[in-house]
Amino acid sequence: MESKIDKLNNKIALAHIGGGEARIKKQHAKRKLTARERISYLLDENSFEEMGALVTHRCTDFGMEKQLYFGDGVVTGYGTINGRLVYVFAQDFTVFGGALSKSHAEKICNIMDQAIKVGAPIIGLNDSGGARIQEGVSSLGGYADIFFRNVQASGVIPQISAIMGPCAGGAVYSPAMTDFTIMVEETSYMFVTGPSVVKTVTNEEVTSEELGGASTHSTKSGVTHLTSANDIECLNDLKILLSYIPQNNKETTKKIPFEIKNEVREELENLVPENNNKPYDMHNVIKGIIDEGSFFEIQKDFAENIIIGFARIAGRSIGIIANQPMQLAGCLDVNSSIKGARFTRFCDCFNIPLLVLVDVPGFLPGTDQEWNGIIKNGAKLLYALSDATVPRITVITRKAYGGAYDVMNSKHIGADMNFAWPTAEIAVMGAKGAAEIIFKKEINEAENPEEKWKEKEAEYANKFADPYRAARRGFVDEVIHPKNTRRKLIKAFQMLEGKEVIRPNRKHGNIPL
Repeated sequence: MESKIDKLNNKIALAHIGGGEARIKKQHAKRKLTARERISYLLDENSFEEMGALVTHRCTDFGMEKQLYFGDGVVTGYGTINGRLVYVFAQDFTVFGGALSKSHAEKICNIMDQAIKVGAPIIGLNDSGGARIQEGVSSLGGYADIFFRNVQASGVIPQISAIMGPCAGGAVYSPAMTDFTIMVEETSYMFVTGPSVVKTVTNEEVTSEELGGASTHSTKSGVTHLTSANDIECLNDLKILLSYIPQNNKETTKKIPFEIKNEVREELENLVPENNNKPYDMHNVIKGIIDEGSFFEIQKDFAENIIIGFARIAGRSIGIIANQPMQLAGCLDVNSSIKGARFTRFCDCFNIPLLVLVDVPGFLPGTDQEWNGIIKNGAKLLYALSDATVPRITVITRKAYGGAYDVMNSKHIGADMNFAWPTAEIAVMGAKGAAEIIFKKEINEAENPEEKWKEKEAEYANKFADPYRAARRGFVDEVIHPKNTRRKLIKAFQMLEGKEVIRPNRKHGNIPL
C-alpha cells in the first residue's frame, strides 16, 4: 500500500510543479504569479478543491507523447471567496505556454458544466499562448466547446475573465462573451492577430502593447471593463466585483446590514451650476447619493461621457448609469450607448436594480457618429432599458432633451419611479435651438435679429426649461430637493423590492447588433 501512496504523492507533486522550477522562475521574472499562486490568493484559505489534476494530453504527433505534464497546462476546481462558492480555472503558462489542448479544454468545460448545474460564478484566469498547434483541429474544437458553454451560461451564472498574460487568436472570444473582463497592465494583451501578422497583411508596425494591451482595450476598444496594476490588484478587484453580484440569476445580491440615519445630503443642493452650459462632475452626484465609498466604476476610461458602475444604497447593491456633463456635455454617442446597454443587460440578468442619472442634451451630432451607426447603436441602449424588468429609478438633474430623454430610462419605456431636480429641463431641445426654429420669421424680420433671438430664447426657456410640464403629465413622479435624493431613493428601492413583470412569451427579442 505504501508504494501506491508514494506513487500517488509523486504524481500530485509533479502536477503541482507544472512545467518545472526553471519555467516558474521565468514566470516570476515577468512579474507574474503562477496559476496555483493566483488561485491560492483569490480563494479563501484552504478552500480550493482541485479537479483533473492528473489529466494529460493524448497527442502523439511531433514527439508530444514524450512531453506529458499532469494537469496539462490548466488548474481547475472550486472553492470559496468570502464564503461564496465559485468555480475557477487558471491557465498555467509554464506548461506549453498555457496553450489549449483538447484535454485542457475538457477540464475547463467540466467545471463550467458543474457551475451551471450548481448555480455558482465561474472565474477564468487566462494566461495562454492560444491553441496548441500540435493538436490542430482538436484544439480548435476545444475552444468551440468552451464558447458554446459561455453562451449557455450567459445570464444564468456570472462569468468573469481575468487576462493575466497573453490571450490571442480564437482564445479572445471566450472572455468577450463573459460578463466582465479584467486586464493586467503591461503583462497582459488580447488580439485576434498578433503584430507579425498585422505587419504582413496591412504593413502596420505595432507592438503587442499598442495592439492589444490593457491601456488600448480600456481606452480605445472598450474590450476590457477593468485594468489592474499587477496580478495581486487584479485578484483583489475580482473579489470586489464579485461582492456586488449574486450567485446566479435566481438570487439577489446579499444586503449589507445598514442603519438608516439622517440621509439628507446638503452638498447636492447647489451642485448644478446656474449656467446650464457649464459642466459639473456627475461623480459628485453619485457620491452624494450612495453609501459612502461604495462606488465601483466599470470601464471608467472608455466612453467617458457616460458613467457605469456598481454601488450600494442602504446596503443594497445597485447598478448606476449616468450621463457625464464633463465629457462631450454628456451627449450619447456610439460607444457610450453600447457601454450603457451592455451594463444594463448584465444588471437585468442578475436582478440588480438600476439607477439612471440624467443630464443629456441629446445624441452627439456629426458624420463620424452617423456613419458609425449611432442610429443602430443608440437603439441598443433604448432596447436594453426597455427590456429590463429589475427595479428602475431615474433622477433628472438637468438636461433631458429630445430622443435622449426617452432613451435614458423615461417613464415611457418602463421606469418605475422618475424624480427630477428643480434644475431639470425636459424639452425637445435646448432653448437657443428651439427659439431659432419656432420664431425664425420673427427673428429674421427684426431690426436686431440677435437681440430678438435672445429675447425668444429667454421666452422659450421660461416656458419649457423646467420639470413642471412633465410633472403635470405624470412623466415625472416628483420634483424633489436635491438634498433629499438619497432618502427618496432608499425608500423607492425598498418599495420596489417585490417587483414582478410578466412579459410576452417569446423565444428572445432581436436586439440591434
